[in-house]
Amino acid sequence: MPTTTLPKDIKTELLQLLKTKFGYDSFRPNQEAVIADVMAGRDVMAVMPTGGGKSLCFQLPALALPGTALVISPLIALMKDQVDALRANGITAAYFNSSQPEIEQKHTLHQLENGALQLIYVAPESLSLLDNYLNTITINLIAVDEAHCISSWGHDFRPAYTQLAYLKRRMTGVPMIALTATADKPTQDDIVKQLAIPQASRHLASFDRSNLYLEVRPGNNRNKQILNFLENRTDESGIIYCLSRKSTESLAEKLQAAGHKAEAYHAGLTPEERMRVQEDFINDRVPIVVATIAFGMGIDKSNVRWVIHYNMPKNIEGYYQEIGRSGRDGLPAHTLLFYSYADTVQLRKFAQGSPTEEYQLAKLERMQQYAEALSCRRKALLNYFGEFIYEDCGNCDICKRPPQYIDGTVLAQKVCSVVARLKEQEAMGTVIDVLRGSENATIYDKGYQEIKTYGAASDVPWRDLQQYVIQMINQGVLEIRFHEHGRLVLTPLAKKVLFEGESIQLARLIKEKPAASVAKTLDDATGILFEKLRQLRSTIAKEEGVPAYIVFSDATLKDMETKKPQTLDEMIMVSGVGQAKLDKYGERFLKVVQQQKPKTKKKKTKGNTYAKTQKLYTDGLSVEEISEKRELTPGTIYGHLTKLQADGADIDLYRLISKGDLERLEQAKEELKEVTGLKDFYDYFEEEMPYWKIRMGLYLLSSE
Repeated sequence: MPTTTLPKDIKTELLQLLKTKFGYDSFRPNQEAVIADVMAGRDVMAVMPTGGGKSLCFQLPALALPGTALVISPLIALMKDQVDALRANGITAAYFNSSQPEIEQKHTLHQLENGALQLIYVAPESLSLLDNYLNTITINLIAVDEAHCISSWGHDFRPAYTQLAYLKRRMTGVPMIALTATADKPTQDDIVKQLAIPQASRHLASFDRSNLYLEVRPGNNRNKQILNFLENRTDESGIIYCLSRKSTESLAEKLQAAGHKAEAYHAGLTPEERMRVQEDFINDRVPIVVATIAFGMGIDKSNVRWVIHYNMPKNIEGYYQEIGRSGRDGLPAHTLLFYSYADTVQLRKFAQGSPTEEYQLAKLERMQQYAEALSCRRKALLNYFGEFIYEDCGNCDICKRPPQYIDGTVLAQKVCSVVARLKEQEAMGTVIDVLRGSENATIYDKGYQEIKTYGAASDVPWRDLQQYVIQMINQGVLEIRFHEHGRLVLTPLAKKVLFEGESIQLARLIKEKPAASVAKTLDDATGILFEKLRQLRSTIAKEEGVPAYIVFSDATLKDMETKKPQTLDEMIMVSGVGQAKLDKYGERFLKVVQQQKPKTKKKKTKGNTYAKTQKLYTDGLSVEEISEKRELTPGTIYGHLTKLQADGADIDLYRLISKGDLERLEQAKEELKEVTGLKDFYDYFEEEMPYWKIRMGLYLLSSE
């Protein structure tokens, strides 16, 4: 939309107010356009990054227009900070909430009733307490701050926000402005719908905070890494975000023991304690706060020099808002994210059961892709918000220490061509299946085998293709539409790649020693039918672009393996199979079960089964050959060999497992604090490392 400008006389008046009340000589980018719409009585949806000057977009018009501005704000801390700042600028403002002493409430209501307040801040949960007063005073505008809280698609949903549409219906003619630092397209659409402002002008500011250095590190030895990070930053203010209250307290204690001034902040503290920590931080009495994600929202502390995420956030919106609390003064600031797959598993559990579970999991996957990115991180962040840049930023860990790159132009053209020929309607899994020339039901049911580029990348392994596609998403060649079943769409850069010869560089993937075929790495507890069911589940998950356990859990597949249903009536008796999933997946899983040949009972043979395996292995047969000869799964044979070596037999297990796998298991042991069994490791490796290898590797590590 064209930039909106203020009439000359009004702009002069506002610039004077801007200077006298806030000390600024000119508007920041996008501010004038937003303010012009508000002053003209239009509804507005403004998405501006943290530190981008959102508050002025309603505070300045509130001063210029007759009456009082009503500001809906989610947190007492946020209200207090803004009100304190306004009062410090000589502006009459107050906040109202149920936790205030009665005498303070009465004083605020008296000011409001007498028209003495230029701005009144209130939480949505307390809004009804002001109803009688709002009927008798002049409201000049309604500002809904942190507006993403209204949307279940957003990252900080607050149910009370969903009732705010009545304000617009009740105060016809009063402009409403919705503001947030982070909201993707579906969240924006939901905000304007729920606030009943469908015709609102939308203003999307640049998300580029070029002064922020972006870094991601593996999440092992985090405490030691943080202490090393702080060695030369003793006088700098910073925030460390943790997932749990317990983690904030534990880490704060460790920092204190190391001589740092640090405090924990979380919802379990009393309001007085939280207020004290916040005040100490704002006033530089305590330079380090270790907090849960609520801390920092709306706090305009400009000299935060660094932000650390102890755990991976659940989505990019929250992450970008939180790192945006550093470097608000425009000076260099450092952001550090620790990433481990264990965090991902925990966040997936948090999302389970939510009404928007699928959407949240898709956003979590996108956050994980960012953490694993091999290309410029700033590109990935800005591209996520629909702001496409084509030059590397030079101010992130990838740009500073770039991996080796290959010319990925031809591969990118193949991927973009498939996306185009699928009419931009399919998710990543199906796109990759078409590229690979997969022969599954979805491909044939939809006739995708007839597409000209079907099988165009059949020489590239499935997982490698997935990583390359993720790189293309991070580079802005492709875009994921989460709210539309995760379908991939082409961006302007993709069209340059396809039609204008634009070249694409892809980071070379580090190749590990290939593992044996998954289908041939079953352990004693994992049967052949279970493996086939798991493979079908994986295929469906790829088709639908969702995690595998969204289709069926391991427990359901195990119960299916045990019960071996032969009809749909029997299938619905399997634990975890409801009517919806029966209708959606029942026939496909039933077919796999029906095709499984029942095992014929064999006569018991004499002799020690381990000794037979040892003799064949000593004779030079491979594990696969022994498996075939003995009619046992390879996982069972690997188990035999591990037991034989433990019992003193001359078996060199190091021939069967790579050094890289042992190192990965060592790291997993460090990161998985509470291990209940091998399945914890199996889940940690996203089902890619077979049980036999986990068991053998852990045995070797324990015997070193």
